[in-house]
Amino acid sequence: MDHDSVTTGRNNGGKTRHPVVVVVGGGVSGAGVAYHLVRTMGEQAPAIVVFEPRSELGRGLAYDTTDPAHRINVPAARMSLLPDRPEDFLEWIAREDAVADDPEAFRPDGNLFPRRQVFGSYIASALAPYVETGAVRHRRALVVDVCRDGLLWRIADSQGGQVFADFLVIATSHPSPSVPGALRVLEGHHRFVPDSTRIEALGHIRPNDRLLIIGNGLTAADIVASLARTGHRGQITSISRRGLRSRGHSPWPQDPFGDFEATPTHSATALLRSIRLAITEAEAAGLTWHAVIDQVRTHGRALWQKLPMSERCRIVRHIRPFWDVHRFRIAPQVEDVLEQAIAEGRMEVLAASVGKVHFEGGSIHVALRRRSGPSLQRCFDAVVVTTGPAHGGILDSQAWLSTMRAQSHLQLDPTGLGIACSERSEALDADGLPDATLLVSGPLARGTFGELMGLPQITEHAVFVASELSTKVTALRMPARN
Repeated sequence: MDHDSVTTGRNNGGKTRHPVVVVVGGGVSGAGVAYHLVRTMGEQAPAIVVFEPRSELGRGLAYDTTDPAHRINVPAARMSLLPDRPEDFLEWIAREDAVADDPEAFRPDGNLFPRRQVFGSYIASALAPYVETGAVRHRRALVVDVCRDGLLWRIADSQGGQVFADFLVIATSHPSPSVPGALRVLEGHHRFVPDSTRIEALGHIRPNDRLLIIGNGLTAADIVASLARTGHRGQITSISRRGLRSRGHSPWPQDPFGDFEATPTHSATALLRSIRLAITEAEAAGLTWHAVIDQVRTHGRALWQKLPMSERCRIVRHIRPFWDVHRFRIAPQVEDVLEQAIAEGRMEVLAASVGKVHFEGGSIHVALRRRSGPSLQRCFDAVVVTTGPAHGGILDSQAWLSTMRAQSHLQLDPTGLGIACSERSEALDADGLPDATLLVSGPLARGTFGELMGLPQITEHAVFVASELSTKVTALRMPARN
């Protein structure tokens, strides 16, 4: 698509103004904005262009996987593109018979945990009719440059095209993990995997390789499940600074428990104290901690936005690892694989960090500095980094984002969780002022909105951003009607 194929917001000889919205990133965050904007505005919708190099909109990095070991980590009954219709995904699965070849998706408690690619197909199918009619235009290209052109944004892409937009939405993927300094000596080694999200990243790991995984979160769990499926039986050591690993789901259905909004807290310490008290009360009522964490997540945005920035930063520094392992739970099928590996002695989870690394005798020798106790000297054949996205490096992850920062259009959020934006999701410039034409959708906005990593919150935020855009587009049209 070149700049002539979209009528922009220019006043072309008095012609009716047709606003243009460009979304950079076609995962759930970006595709969700496009979907809800056209669904809400109908024939009054602006021209919508989504830049996404993948063949379908909606999959993104999370749901583009074809590995059958990768499963959604939230029950399907709570996964939906439509926040007001939480069972939409379940209904789609039934219509499409989408798990007919996957009996393991069904759990004894009645919950359904299908493969992640199934959810990607669900989102893609929702967008497909709008792409077919041209209401949403899918540009299969990477954005290479963004700059101001008068009142518009000029977006140049890797195919040599350009689009002029009245509104720009940043909904890009997370940046890749940052490699710990001690491991840089391994760069170029064919069994060193600095980014496990890349296609065939684990292809060089052999069945009996001794494996070191840096990180104990959801990605680490996925790796163990993937390798088990392909026959890996080597020893696995998984480390993180605190030795925490992602927890499983509640053993039975529970409603959210606790009242956190009645008496708002203004400090990280007070919030943590109230959560611990609620867990004690939940246990007395015969519930588990899951119900309390679910309630905190439900109230996440309100709780987060009542906290001063200094307290948000304290949470990120000190509490976030504990929150992550309780909030982001592994699918039961994956949990079964991990528990079996640990029970059989093939996997150990340690509270440790990487010390000195060197090669000797064809092996990777690593000093593991334990949180308590003396260091351990271990030999490995392969090392995989799963420390999570380097959110603080988002503006260095792509050239066009770096350019926008250099031009003072963007800045990092003080929490280090993404891009600074207002409570209307408008990006803040170098002076801290919101830009009404530049919005941030999805996890990159969580420094302002708090809980924006789980699917329910991502789709809710997509609806919010689409609503903001609808108001802006309507206002932009008004002068042309006078």
